[in-house]
Amino acid sequence: MRYTTVLFDLDGTLMDTLEDIRDSVNHVLSERGYSERNLEQIRMSLGNGSRVLLAKSLPDGENTADFDSILRDYEAYYLAHNMIKTKPYEGIHKLLRELSSREYKLAVVSNKSDANVKELVNRFFGDVVSVAIGESSKIRRKPAPDTVLEALRELGSSPWESVYVGDSEVDIKTAAAAGMDCISVAWGFRSEDFLNDAGAKYIAKTPEDVLGLI
Repeated sequence: MRYTTVLFDLDGTLMDTLEDIRDSVNHVLSERGYSERNLEQIRMSLGNGSRVLLAKSLPDGENTADFDSILRDYEAYYLAHNMIKTKPYEGIHKLLRELSSREYKLAVVSNKSDANVKELVNRFFGDVVSVAIGESSKIRRKPAPDTVLEALRELGSSPWESVYVGDSEVDIKTAAAAGMDCISVAWGFRSEDFLNDAGAKYIAKTPEDVLGLI
């Protein structure tokens, strides 16, 4: 298949955002007297958006009395502190520039809030990525295909000429729901064994592997 379009997940795929997310979660938890979470707990809670992340971080989940207030405070705090420790993975800039030079259309589709996605993509990849879509109340988040299909619509591409690159089981399900191929990356928030068990068809161990698979 000759792809024309490559869509990427953000957290754990293009960028290592884990520590800033952990610090932001722990900020709102500690303010309210809840136990803090470690990196591994945060890692395995990511992939389905902020609401699920906070639900998994609180003892009573969404049944917590002030859950919506905690979620709003987390989103605001994280938006203001999302570039402290966050950085692109090694080799990502080179990969994106090479794809762009070969005239692939590029987009980022994430379950991170839309405001955070747009800010981070514009700051780090704005020269090569033209479309960035995150979670919002206007559209269903992954693994529903809606955000991916919206990105393809904005790019003028179809699923059968596109490939989705991500690091989690959510990304595998999203690509399948959208009728796209999926490349899973093993440097992110899930292990290679986990991805294989989740049904990964193609696994890249390095950004260079992604280019080769594409």
